[in-house]
Amino acid sequence: MKRTLLSMVRMLVEHPDDVRISQLQGATTSIYELRCHTSDVGKVIGKDGKTVGAIRTLLSAMAARKGRKAVLEVVE
Repeated sequence: MKRTLLSMVRMLVEHPDDVRISQLQGATTSIYELRCHTSDVGKVIGKDGKTVGAIRTLLSAMAARKGRKAVLEVVE
């Protein structure tokens, strides 16, 4: 899931080499912290948060197929 998330975000931003994702795993939940270049944060979030909302939906669907939960946090 981390590789898929990383490739999705890298396609959206102007500085793909600056995208970093750290993963914290619990018993049933995974938390992904997304860090990117400061000029790319707006592109990841999108207008009214629709882009990050769509990414979160896809991430949740991928996690649900494995019987887990996933949370995406954009860290500035």
